[in-house]
Amino acid sequence: MTDRAPTLCVYCASRVGDDPAFAAAAVQVGLELSVRKVDLVFGGGSIGLMGIVADAASEGGRRVIGVMTERLKSKEIGHEGITDLRTVPDMPARKKMMYEEADAFLTLPGGIGTMEEFFEVLTWGYLGLHPKPMGLLNVSGYYDSLLAFFNNAIERGLLSPEVKDHLVIGDDVNAVLDAVLAGIDPNAADLNGTDLSSTGDT
Repeated sequence: MTDRAPTLCVYCASRVGDDPAFAAAAVQVGLELSVRKVDLVFGGGSIGLMGIVADAASEGGRRVIGVMTERLKSKEIGHEGITDLRTVPDMPARKKMMYEEADAFLTLPGGIGTMEEFFEVLTWGYLGLHPKPMGLLNVSGYYDSLLAFFNNAIERGLLSPEVKDHLVIGDDVNAVLDAVLAGIDPNAADLNGTDLSSTGDT
C-alpha cells in the first residue's frame, strides 16, 4: 500500500433477495466505508446489493471502482455513476483486477457468482498466496448452512480447521469491518505477481 486510502472489495449479489436486512446491511457497509475513509472495489453493477453498497459508498464521497465484463455490462447494468467503471474481456480478468485493487475482502449475501469469488480468494489465502484479510457477513443467518459445511468438512477430515483462521465471521457490520480493516498490513509485500492460478487441497 502507498499513501492512498485502503480499499475493500465487496462480493455480493446483483439481486436484493427476500430479506430487507440484506439491503440494509449493504447500505450500512457503504456508509461505514465513508466514515472510515475506505474506498470500494466491487463487481460494477448498478442493481441488487452491488448497486446498493456502491451507491452508499459513492454518496459518502468514497472512490468506487467497479469491474465487469462486456457481456455482463448490459445484464447487470453497469454502474455509470461511480468513480471508475472498468470493462474487462472475461471473468478471470474481472476477478484478477478486483483482487489486485483490494487490500481486504468482505462477502455479503449472494449466489453462485459471489461464492465463486469468495472461495477463490479464500483458497488463495489458505495456500499463502496473499495476506489480505477476509470477512463473511452472515446477515440474518444467510450463511449458516455454509458454516455448517465448513464444520462438517473439518469433522470428516476433508478440510483443515486452519482455513477458518483466514476468515472474520459475524453478523454485525461494525464488528466485522473493525476486524477486517484492522487486519490490513500496510507493509505487506506485494504478492500480485504470484501465480494465483495455483490450486491445492484445503
